[in-house]
Amino acid sequence: MRRKLLAGLAGVAAVVALAGPAAADTTGDTIVTLTVDAAGGLSITVPATANIGHGVEGSTVTGQLGPVTVLDQRGSLTPNWTASVISTDFVTGGGSSGETIPNINVLYWSGPATATAGGGTFTPGQPTAAQQVIINVPRTAMTHTGGTGNNFASWNPTLVVNVPVGTVQGVYTGTVTHSVV
Repeated sequence: MRRKLLAGLAGVAAVVALAGPAAADTTGDTIVTLTVDAAGGLSITVPATANIGHGVEGSTVTGQLGPVTVLDQRGSLTPNWTASVISTDFVTGGGSSGETIPNINVLYWSGPATATAGGGTFTPGQPTAAQQVIINVPRTAMTHTGGTGNNFASWNPTLVVNVPVGTVQGVYTGTVTHSVV
């Protein structure tokens, strides 16, 4: 029995001798992730109303609409966007019995951006009056390309309405719609 005990102890001693002392690690890595959320989306704000002035038949009425602003808070790697504009006919007298200035007589020019922030390039659709366009179909008002992250641009567009000969007097109302994608 003594021999068995000694043989058993010798085996345990051999295992302990082979294992050696435990060593402590001196460095350790932790993989960390986080998520950056978009602060918001892509939006456009426009003046609720604008009165561009007075004119007589056969004249041109010109005036600025007030500030239009695109705010891009998507936090995108490619924050490109295009703002467009279109107009309805201008009518007076209400309903189908009213007089109309067709939207083919409504012109627009964005002018340059009055304020911008963020990287990339902001390009007006019509930088000067010489580039004004009829807005009876959607037309580009302003674009943004390049850069990363959030950005914004503001501009104060000019509307030009050619009042046809034979147009009756009255207050004419139309809707100019800006949109951004």
